[in-house]
Amino acid sequence: MQIYLVGGAVRDEQLGISFKERDWCVVGATPEELLADGYRQVGKDFPVFLHPKSKEEYALARIERKTGPGYHGFSFDFSPDVSIEDDLSRRDLTINAIAKDNEGKLIDPFGGLPDIKNRVLRHVSDAFGEDPVRILRVAKFAARFSELGFRVSGETMSLMRSMVAAGEVDALVPDRVWKETEEALRGKNSRVFFEVLRNCGALERLFPEVDALFGVPQPQQWHPEIDTGLHTMMVLDQAERLSPDVEIRFAALAHDLGKGATPKEKLPSHPGHEIRGVALIRRLDGRLPLPKSCRDLAIIAAEFHTHCHRAMELKSQTITKLFEKCDAFRRPERFEQFLITCEADARGREGLENRPYPQANFLRNALAAACSINTADIAAQHSGSKIPAAIRTARQQAIADFKKSA
Repeated sequence: MQIYLVGGAVRDEQLGISFKERDWCVVGATPEELLADGYRQVGKDFPVFLHPKSKEEYALARIERKTGPGYHGFSFDFSPDVSIEDDLSRRDLTINAIAKDNEGKLIDPFGGLPDIKNRVLRHVSDAFGEDPVRILRVAKFAARFSELGFRVSGETMSLMRSMVAAGEVDALVPDRVWKETEEALRGKNSRVFFEVLRNCGALERLFPEVDALFGVPQPQQWHPEIDTGLHTMMVLDQAERLSPDVEIRFAALAHDLGKGATPKEKLPSHPGHEIRGVALIRRLDGRLPLPKSCRDLAIIAAEFHTHCHRAMELKSQTITKLFEKCDAFRRPERFEQFLITCEADARGREGLENRPYPQANFLRNALAAACSINTADIAAQHSGSKIPAAIRTARQQAIADFKKSA
């Protein structure tokens, strides 16, 4: 039996960055031997074992063979005669196909170390094309390591394009698409994830609502970058600067989806894009398992971001309705996320990345004023259906008083 450290821990060690998890590959052993040594078996498709003390994952070396479409269509050979080189050959990228033995020697049969040095994301073999999840993983790695200068190799991008053309991406299940997307959104430079998917053609198949934004013009007066897709990527950049919340980052991605469906005769203006965007987010939600928190914030941002941008111009009655429609009185934390999303939208424009956004504080203070009224006293002075109207009137007055003093 031989045990090797494999995967991300070896890669990150070579990059000089910290890692939290270690994965191990076991060569020359059977499941029965590991169970006898106290390991606990987990996993359905092939044997993976948890170490009795460290609880780290130990997988038997294995070979995969394609048996059907998609990423479930595989058979596995994990017999004791599978070598470490055999196991590494099934991995996605060369930088992830490096192993280290118990003496510290590196096993690198596919050139992962030179690719780390040259900052290249390259597939190990043509077997890459058998698993469409790897397209998502490459996009995710490209985003994660973009700060280090990594790029997708030309031959790997070509292979990914051929996979999309062959319909492999269409076999991806919604849960996996969202899982990989959410992980990308939680990380840095998530725009790269979507840009790589677009470059290989997968964005059009997986996120057609986002793909449709590229090439759509906007008025240069408000959007010096002009292209709506570029604007969306810039808003995503700003959302990352402002918040770690995946809800805000997804809302940044989805806030302008309606512009991708603007009739051509209306361009470069986008009248009604807010409501069109809501419908497209609901369509996206029907296709992917979006968390309710992501979906709901995206809908609010799509429908009301232009209200936020014009906050100082709005009447007190309109501001009150905005708070009500956004459920700001009951969900102030989500309204705060909405304001941050709108700030990201305002700054996600060429040359305007650092401009002030006073509208957010204006609405924060207006909401505080509206919340300062004593609803219990008002309720005690009215009855039945008159109570909500009286509370609304008091809130409007509080907002009007705030506006006079602002």
